[in-house]
Amino acid sequence: MTKPYEISRHLVWKAYQQVKANKGVAGIDRETIQEFEKDLKDNLYKLWNRMSSGSYFPPPVKGVEIPKKTGGKRMLGIPTVADRIAQTVASMTLEPLLEPIFHQDSYGFRPGRSAHDALSVVRERCWKYDWVVDLDIRKCFDTIDHGLLNRALEKHCQIPWVLLYVKRWLTVPMETPDGELVERTEGTPQGGVVSPLLANLFLHYAFDRWVSENLPGVPFCRYADDGVLHCKSEAQAELVVSKIRERFKVCGLELHPEKTRIVYCADSNRKGKYPVRQFTFLGYTFCQRKTVNKRGQLFMNFVPAVSRDAQRHMRQTIRRWKLQFRCDQDLNEIAKSINPVLRGWLNYYGKFRRSAMDVIWRHMNLHLVRWMMRKYKTLQKHSTKAGHMLWLKAKASPELLVHWKVGYLPMAG
Repeated sequence: MTKPYEISRHLVWKAYQQVKANKGVAGIDRETIQEFEKDLKDNLYKLWNRMSSGSYFPPPVKGVEIPKKTGGKRMLGIPTVADRIAQTVASMTLEPLLEPIFHQDSYGFRPGRSAHDALSVVRERCWKYDWVVDLDIRKCFDTIDHGLLNRALEKHCQIPWVLLYVKRWLTVPMETPDGELVERTEGTPQGGVVSPLLANLFLHYAFDRWVSENLPGVPFCRYADDGVLHCKSEAQAELVVSKIRERFKVCGLELHPEKTRIVYCADSNRKGKYPVRQFTFLGYTFCQRKTVNKRGQLFMNFVPAVSRDAQRHMRQTIRRWKLQFRCDQDLNEIAKSINPVLRGWLNYYGKFRRSAMDVIWRHMNLHLVRWMMRKYKTLQKHSTKAGHMLWLKAKASPELLVHWKVGYLPMAG
């Protein structure tokens, strides 16, 4: 029997493999990936059959609150495993159509581009331009206009089943942690596979393309809903903020009045007395810092380093591990459990100004010392002795922990 929509079974299989690789928690039906795999062939066939016939209706997403690194909470909408696969099928189909039109200074959720790429671009431009507009869009993902988004999508995609299911995903309700179903008339649920791609499309027209055409000479960098614009003067920066505010009103977006700021990039050559002289972008704070040039001379440079909010989040994570109570484990077992997290921190926050991470590695070593004091009775109430023994272990096996391997050993005591 011929299906109304031609969707490849192989594409559904590839989408499942990608969802499995990304792991993730269960949605509203509480079905994990492992449970989905118990009847994998039949489950994938049912999904393909429904999508191909036009009878696939996504279930509500599960609302989960997660803490922000900057404080407060963010609501994620977690789809079911089957729905994540369906969204991945659409995303794999849609991405090749949209990727060629996206702006070169858009970096978020795009193949071959990373947050580090965006940070590198911003760092170099801060050396060339004296002023920055630190852009913050209030509740961007929650306020995206469905009509405008669908219009943009139809301009670049003429695949009927993609257009049909995108409309259904945009309006699927969310079940709050209290069990209440909340209808959706705007926005894209954070947590959905296809949402980042749709948000990039919306912001391409609402921001990227508009800035390029209407604010010539103002380079920008956008990563999802975080943006930085570079200006030659304070007056130009004020004009940029004013024009973007007007533009966003047309698109149903709003600049956050408190978090959107004009920043002066102070350094050894730029010493004006302006109140705002730093901004945070993608977990890095840009401000003037002491730097040594190739000739060994000390000067002030405007550069990024891990932000205080990110540092606080990492310290809180270390405390939540409660290593001092894991006396039943040896150091090898502890290292195995925490190394993936430490490696992620080192790779991301150690990219620029790695020395700013020293405080985190000291904090990590301090908690390991406390672990040793509780594990070994002879070390109770002897922090100096415990620190020395930990240092001996680190010297003997520096490859055991990620931060030891790159030279952040505990104090010798």
